[in-house]
Amino acid sequence: MLRFSTFYVKNCNITNFRHFEDKKMSLGMIGQKAGMTRIFDATGISVPVTVISVQPNLITQIKTLEKDGYKAIQVSYGSKKESKINKALSGHYKKASVSPGKGLVEFRPTDKEMEGLEVGKSLDLSLFKEGEHVDVTGTTIGKGFQGGVKRHHFKTQDATHGNSLSHRAHGSTGQCQDPGRVFKGKKMAGHLGNIQNTIQNLVIVKILADENAILVKGSIPGHDGSNVIVKPTQKKYMPKKILTDQPETPDNNEKDTKKDSEAKLDTNNPKKEVSNKSTEKKITTPKNDKELSTDNVEK
Repeated sequence: MLRFSTFYVKNCNITNFRHFEDKKMSLGMIGQKAGMTRIFDATGISVPVTVISVQPNLITQIKTLEKDGYKAIQVSYGSKKESKINKALSGHYKKASVSPGKGLVEFRPTDKEMEGLEVGKSLDLSLFKEGEHVDVTGTTIGKGFQGGVKRHHFKTQDATHGNSLSHRAHGSTGQCQDPGRVFKGKKMAGHLGNIQNTIQNLVIVKILADENAILVKGSIPGHDGSNVIVKPTQKKYMPKKILTDQPETPDNNEKDTKKDSEAKLDTNNPKKEVSNKSTEKKITTPKNDKELSTDNVEK
């Protein structure tokens, strides 16, 4: 999404576009990736989940239009020794009467979300609900210097037919004398990973309030222990819980349904018993006649 500001210069309106990541202003939390596991729903289907440990975040500053030029909420996460923080940060934390944290993150929530928020107040997991969809932002795992095959999924060259020492080479990178250079943005070997990435529209499977943890369906970027930002998603969705109460055993259900169906048949159709008896008599009478006929023949 683009934000812009328009100003007037010599009978001409000039618009300055600025790009920013948050398309939807929302309040989120900062947590740490604990790892991946799986849980089973009521039907026995395995659901892969990522465990995010989310300790309470503290509000250190509330920015306003008058002072800062935009509305935002600054949040600190984790804890850190005062001896490992410079004087500027220590003074910032003391002004908010908050213990020093590992870092600071800003959110731009709506006016409704900013109501009731004060400096020094803590944010907990009550911001989220089970079945809600969230966006998780983290730093991907660094892979170091990698070739074109692994970095950009290039195809390899022939393994045989006279090819040697060029099996995983990326091939030509440009033209000859004109233009005599490699264009910017050319896909080549280089550093892979260690960049900020956001996975959108992930479902919160379960919230463990006692353990300060969230179970999110699917994988998220980063290694175990890395910091991640969790905030409501930008996508439209219908909230639906994945984990529900366990249903009754199928044996009991079948027995109950059979009993109910038999009782309904007895009450609704009392003449069925008579019809069944008459059919039995009709079926047995010809057998008796045949037996009598055979006896007469023998005589």
